[in-house]
Amino acid sequence: MNKDFARWQTYFYTGLVVVLPAFIAIAVVAWLFGTVSSFTDKLLFFLEWFPEPSKEWIYVNGESGAMHWWWSVMALIMAAFIIGLIGRMTRNFVGKKILEFVDWTMLKVPLLNRIYSAVKQVNEALTKKNQSSFKQVVLVEFPGPGMHSIGFLTGESHDEISAQLESEIISVFVSTTPNPTTGFLVFVPREKVRRLQMSVADGIKYIISLGSVAPAYLGQSSAPTLTSNQVAELVEQAVTDDQKPRRDEREPVEAGSR
Repeated sequence: MNKDFARWQTYFYTGLVVVLPAFIAIAVVAWLFGTVSSFTDKLLFFLEWFPEPSKEWIYVNGESGAMHWWWSVMALIMAAFIIGLIGRMTRNFVGKKILEFVDWTMLKVPLLNRIYSAVKQVNEALTKKNQSSFKQVVLVEFPGPGMHSIGFLTGESHDEISAQLESEIISVFVSTTPNPTTGFLVFVPREKVRRLQMSVADGIKYIISLGSVAPAYLGQSSAPTLTSNQVAELVEQAVTDDQKPRRDEREPVEAGSR
């Protein structure tokens, strides 16, 4: 009896390991869908003008409130289309002027301007291509001597802090586990920061899994990844080098025959 119970207990834990990641992923997607659709459903405000008999195909209770899931999906598609349309408009002169006017208006509204300005600065810091924000996983000595934490490089230019500490300082965001969206911003001398090979995605997985999912380590002597152009150049160079000795071998034979 005890053996059967222990066996089923082992089966249960094994099944839990298999089912739990899928269950959590589905639950997160469902939560995101419900949260986002609560805002995007407002784009379908014109559905309220439809006659009474057709509302039962729109709302869950047949009158008002929550919509059926297919209308929420349509609202999400509409929101994605509108966002893409706004992005396209910002590429021409008129769209840029409209964006500047909206930006100026938002910055003039009390209280809202502080929130808008902070969000805009964070968005610009994370989306600029010429910066290394969150594109490099590093290892720093934190929170104390002899203890190390994984962090994400967020900036390499801090003139005032570098001048005060008389050392070249870079900023690192050290995430907490298992929630990587919170953490600590630390300023570390460049020589004390160790850059890791793992990608940002692998670093986030490493943090969320409490260190149990370690990314593969290729080693420092691993061959670099070559682009297609680099491979073509190497092949062409190899062919050229292979043909040179053959020409040199033909010359003595022709001279002797004469």
